[in-house]
Amino acid sequence: MYLVDDHEVVRRGVASLLETDPTIEVVGQSGSAAVALHEILDLRPDVAILDAHLGDGTGVDICREMRSVDPSIKGLILTTYDDPDAISSAILAGASGYVLKKIEGNSLLSGIKLVAGGHSLIDPTVASRVVEQMELQRKSLDVICELTPQQRKIFFLIAEGMTNRQIAEELFLAEKTVKNHVTGLLARLGLQHRTQAALLAVRLKGGDGSTSVASAPPARRVG
Repeated sequence: MYLVDDHEVVRRGVASLLETDPTIEVVGQSGSAAVALHEILDLRPDVAILDAHLGDGTGVDICREMRSVDPSIKGLILTTYDDPDAISSAILAGASGYVLKKIEGNSLLSGIKLVAGGHSLIDPTVASRVVEQMELQRKSLDVICELTPQQRKIFFLIAEGMTNRQIAEELFLAEKTVKNHVTGLLARLGLQHRTQAALLAVRLKGGDGSTSVASAPPARRVG
């Protein structure tokens, strides 16, 4: 077992808890992402407990890097943040578990053994939020698919950070027409401002940056 947390008090506390179980051995610990990755790849523990946010990186980054070298090392993200986006990133990075630091000691010990045995462990609170987010995204995708090609172009141009005036110039429309489209789009998507629309558009794009919604505007050449 290797432990990564940039708060020394927390790290020592978790280490002390782990050492109460004779079946768990803490082979190393660190508060630095760079140091942790080097030592994890050198020690090859069964499980690495990773804090989500570190001073010089993230537990998700460590998980991705270590598993790219040795997929047998299991990653368990231990964090104070119940962020659906963070857990999605953790899963994509190959993490076997994502739990909140408010977890009880015995539950953490049991969870570590589950992860070491090849099982997955996700905090129920976070899991429910992920499901809710996926449902909202699905509904939003349904709405976007019902938009006209012009409206979809405007939606994804908003994601590029373009203002109404810039969108109007890009699509050869009156600025007032674009403003009306944007207002209508936000209302149909149940959003309050264009920043939310931009974030939604980013989420609807694939991991490689390609848009998963048909008829999105092609990438524009700059210069």
